[in-house]
Amino acid sequence: MENAAHPPSTEMPQVLKSDLFGTVSLAHGPRGPEVHRDTGSAPWWTRWLARRLAGREARALQAAAMVPDVPRLVSWDGRVLVRSWLEGQPMHLARPADRAYFDAALGLVRRLHIAGVVHNDLAKEPNWLVLPDGRPGLIDFQLAWAPPRRSSMFRLLGREDLRHTLKHKRFYRADALTRRESALLARRAWTSRLWMATGKKAYLFITRRLLGWADREGAGDR
Repeated sequence: MENAAHPPSTEMPQVLKSDLFGTVSLAHGPRGPEVHRDTGSAPWWTRWLARRLAGREARALQAAAMVPDVPRLVSWDGRVLVRSWLEGQPMHLARPADRAYFDAALGLVRRLHIAGVVHNDLAKEPNWLVLPDGRPGLIDFQLAWAPPRRSSMFRLLGREDLRHTLKHKRFYRADALTRRESALLARRAWTSRLWMATGKKAYLFITRRLLGWADREGAGDR
């Protein structure tokens, strides 16, 4: 089952999902459970994009190798990306209510930024996990960016990472927001305003109408 809380004990790979970007399976490697993203099974007309996204994920996970509570890159051969499985429950199912969770989530995002990675997809609740000990975890780095050097755009996108994290804190623990956090939430970057006015409509049409996705899909791909 895609949304199982624990990886299965069988040694046979288990398909978690299959879509226009390939097949994602759970397998057991020498170091434990692994997620295999095979872009070769994607249709020919989306295969180039599937491999581009997998390549972005590989570069981001490689840069974040020393950051805790994110998957570890095992290998990327241009077709199949292999990374570690991250045990946990998606945010929208776990519904974290502990202020410490969100404080740790902000710390995790900042550690990513120090490592030179912006996630770029933290608004989606399934990308946030509540790990077995209550700590936050992050998955789905297909849209992440790990540039060779930091720039004003990197800092802008990094601030959006933090703002999206604070939106989750506002939803689950609005009473715990500080004055500074509320001020950051109120300052949307120009990229966010442009996206809301133009790109988001196209994104929703493509993902929901053409691809049949929902905002909370992907929670099993840990």
